[in-house]
Amino acid sequence: MKIESQIEKISSFQHLELLANQVVEGFISGMHKSPFHGFSAEFAEHKLYNSGESTKHIDWKLFAKTDRLYTKQFEEETNLRCHIIIDNSSSMHYPKLKANQHFYENKIGFSVLASAVLMNLLKKQRDAVGLSVFSDSYEYYAPEKGSDRHHRMILNTLENLLKDSKERKNTDTITYLHQIAEKMHRRSMIVLFTDMFQTADEDKLLSALQHLKHNKHKVVLFHVIDSQTEFNFDFDNSPRKFIDVETGDEIALFAENVKEEYEKQVAEYFKKLALSCAQNKIKYVPVNIRDDFQKIMLTYLVEKQKFG
Repeated sequence: MKIESQIEKISSFQHLELLANQVVEGFISGMHKSPFHGFSAEFAEHKLYNSGESTKHIDWKLFAKTDRLYTKQFEEETNLRCHIIIDNSSSMHYPKLKANQHFYENKIGFSVLASAVLMNLLKKQRDAVGLSVFSDSYEYYAPEKGSDRHHRMILNTLENLLKDSKERKNTDTITYLHQIAEKMHRRSMIVLFTDMFQTADEDKLLSALQHLKHNKHKVVLFHVIDSQTEFNFDFDNSPRKFIDVETGDEIALFAENVKEEYEKQVAEYFKKLALSCAQNKIKYVPVNIRDDFQKIMLTYLVEKQKFG
């Protein structure tokens, strides 16, 4: 069954954790036999239970057969720390959702559900997760932890990002990426969700991304866009008023008059960004909000294997 079909079935619940779990379970069942070592967190061996240890991983089926207590030794103990960063500027709340649309059909909603999906994978593998949210301020920070209470706290924060903000928030990506980098002391995988709409000097932006890589961190940049309108500029030729959602600036024009030049410049920007990331060993992944979450999950699993 396709992931998007599963989302359609349960999206009326609007429950982030449930949606993320359904996406992940659909993905896992579709993979059949995972090529990723330790992905299913299958245990490698048993050891005798020692008095005083946690009973959480006792194999009760084996106890029924042997009348002896054994605990499962897992291949993938908590050996990965992942810090998720979300750009919550006004441009990430595009496109404006209609009453009959699901929350994940704009950039912030897509990023929130994608983050919850990654958290679900991390939880299955007993890995630690942290979260940072920024816009024109450093809105939220939680360090990497693996407890259920910590997961619930982050999920609650993610759900709050879905509320439609009426205030205009610019993007101060450079300032806050540097601040986040300073907080990252232990080697981690850093996952950034942003639409990369910023007016800052590209060299300074690249410097901030490079800063995230200090201490041998791995950085994955998910470039979140609505391909239909932000890359292909697919509008009819009626006269339209375009509004910068971060500054409020307006311009009236016929889309057809600027479509060719717009698409050319955007393609060049994407190409330059991808090349700069590749040169600096930053994993650059453009993602379209109209697609499912398979690319995000596969990227995470492959990059985790490389992280080692």
